[in-house]
Amino acid sequence: MSYPDKRSEEEWRAVLSPEQFRILREKGTERPFTGEYDTHYPSQGIYTCTGCNAPLYQANHKFKSGCGWPAYFDSIPGAVTRHTDSSFGMERTEIVCSNCGGHLGHVFKGEGYPTPTDERHCVNSVSLRFTEDEAQGKEKAKA
Repeated sequence: MSYPDKRSEEEWRAVLSPEQFRILREKGTERPFTGEYDTHYPSQGIYTCTGCNAPLYQANHKFKSGCGWPAYFDSIPGAVTRHTDSSFGMERTEIVCSNCGGHLGHVFKGEGYPTPTDERHCVNSVSLRFTEDEAQGKEKAKA
């Protein structure tokens, strides 16, 4: 699939840490309960893609799931693209940044959380940056 941000693997390696590259570009996963945003619950702000700064999630979409990774019940419209992931002998829905294709995590449906969408976007903290001011996050995405 093609994304607006078309940096090469070499260009990504130059701007991402080895751990960011492993997760965003090689579809890795951080260990549960270790990410910076797992227990981060601000009342306002925006989470952007670590790779390209595109706005992905609003702070008020985050909820406590207890799964060990940041969980959101919805994304900013058009910010996240879904793909079928058949790795590890099971079928899951992978989510990536719609701007750069960076791996974010997976979406799970029907788990019974009391959220408006009955979805859990299970996202690696390494894939995210948080900006307290929503307008500032949108400005970063334009840069």
